[in-house]
Amino acid sequence: MANFNMYPEILVSNSNDHAWQDYGNIKNELNRAIKKLGKQKTIVTVDCYPGVRMEELKTNLVSVMEPAYTIFADDLYYSSDKVTDMIKFHLTTDRVFGKISLHNFGDFLDDERLEEARSAISNIDSGLIIIYGSGATLVCDPDILIYADLARWEIQKRYSNNEISNWRADNHNEDAVRKIKRGYFFEWPVADRHKRKLFEKIDYLLDTNCSNEPKLVEGATYLAGLKQTVSQPFRVIPYFAPGVWGGQWMKEKLGLDPSVENYAWSFNGVPEENSLFLRYGDVKIEVPAINAVFRHPVDLLGEKVYGRFGAEFPIRFNFLDTFGGGNLSLQVHPLVDYAQQTFGVHYTQDESYYIVDAKEDAIVYLGVKDDINSNEMIQDLKQSYDEGSKFDDQKYINQFPAKKHDHFLIPAGTIHSQGKDSLVLEISATPNYFTFKLWDWGRLGMDGIPRPVHLEHGINSIQWERDEKWVSENIINCLEQMGEGDGWIEEKTGLHDRQFIETRRHWFSGPVIHNTDGGVNVLNLIEGEEAIVESPTNAFEPFIVHYAETFIIPAMVGSYSIRPHGNSVGKEMGTIKAYVRT
Repeated sequence: MANFNMYPEILVSNSNDHAWQDYGNIKNELNRAIKKLGKQKTIVTVDCYPGVRMEELKTNLVSVMEPAYTIFADDLYYSSDKVTDMIKFHLTTDRVFGKISLHNFGDFLDDERLEEARSAISNIDSGLIIIYGSGATLVCDPDILIYADLARWEIQKRYSNNEISNWRADNHNEDAVRKIKRGYFFEWPVADRHKRKLFEKIDYLLDTNCSNEPKLVEGATYLAGLKQTVSQPFRVIPYFAPGVWGGQWMKEKLGLDPSVENYAWSFNGVPEENSLFLRYGDVKIEVPAINAVFRHPVDLLGEKVYGRFGAEFPIRFNFLDTFGGGNLSLQVHPLVDYAQQTFGVHYTQDESYYIVDAKEDAIVYLGVKDDINSNEMIQDLKQSYDEGSKFDDQKYINQFPAKKHDHFLIPAGTIHSQGKDSLVLEISATPNYFTFKLWDWGRLGMDGIPRPVHLEHGINSIQWERDEKWVSENIINCLEQMGEGDGWIEEKTGLHDRQFIETRRHWFSGPVIHNTDGGVNVLNLIEGEEAIVESPTNAFEPFIVHYAETFIIPAMVGSYSIRPHGNSVGKEMGTIKAYVRT
């Protein structure tokens, strides 16, 4: 169904009076702002999220502004070797996993270099001074503050293409997995802490996601866009990625680029990774969706969810496509205590597989078989890892048929894998990084390197009592009808008692009344072509969603309804909704 909207946007204003695109227009606006200040000496900072193309920024904006003096803030920090040494505890020697850093940019500033920069600025009596780079506002208070931002997914692509190094690291050609690890455990937490302090101070937001296609928006206008986002239903910009086990369903059903070999993942409801499009007239600004979480956590998440998780979005929706592909790795996620003690995160990746579509032979691997010898299984896993021999999954792991609209619950500690020929909507808690591969079917990754297997972490996490009997009784299609009315039925489909997410499925041919009950809702249209989301009080504009689209209802919305729309009027449709149990 090619009506899937790849580029959802939020119309903030019909006017682009406060937004500009391309370097020439941006330069003109900044010169206008500088002139308006009427100061003899003007300091402009361009504070950058790590991953911004610094050379492009320098060549096309900083230099053409013809400043009297320029400071590249990154030159004021300790050397890359010293920074890496300071964070070696957090990086660890593991290729994939580290420990969450609590550092700030200021921890790495060289006091002598910083003082020299400040002294140079104070000795200049007139003209334009531009300070640019990560943490540029730490050098001095600017007259004009520009924040240059980009999405985390875009940063990961730049890592993978060997386009950029990590911040304060000489690792341009390093394995992308290690780059992403350094980003996840060190760079992004540090940058996010810094960015959150600047919302009220930003004069302009600079969108640097697309090469040589910058967009600029006034700070107040940008903040108005974030405020509007959390007052209405919205979608984030989905992205799609190939994988060694990837399939063909999304390519065919969602109208993706047919030249790509396969699509394994679609991240379509993950604010930490995805972006928002905020439209101002004919200027479309792309910003990290997590910025809305940082700026308005209570309005978006609700008081209780914010009180429990802080300014984090705790629910994630993404697709896993194995139609015509292969099995995911045999894997397990850590229990909360293990994740806290080992990696410094405060909750874990509990998840579930909702089967959106499947062929007749589709299966899900879930739990260990009854009465197996755990020591023998561990020995066989180690042998397969050490010698590259085949692991006998059929001897140890349950296989369950997977049919369309089945729901398999996967509390942390449960061995699992998605088999070939299905499309899974993975509904899970947000810490997506902690997947311990136990066996990967003896294959290489798309980069020709064996994908990381983490037996020690995995073995420490397996809950051996989750055998066939336990799995069958506790985490497969645990359906309970919760209510019905004229043209609708509501079912509880999960999740397990150990998981903080609740999921409700609605089958409907007429309007269904929902309420956020003070907590954020995340939904996907799992059956039917098109539906419309409406406010009973006209608090937001009607919002249209299509098959397979994930959409977010902020906590502050309260009551809303969903009904068939367009060609779907009079037909039965389905949504799956997730929210945090409180």
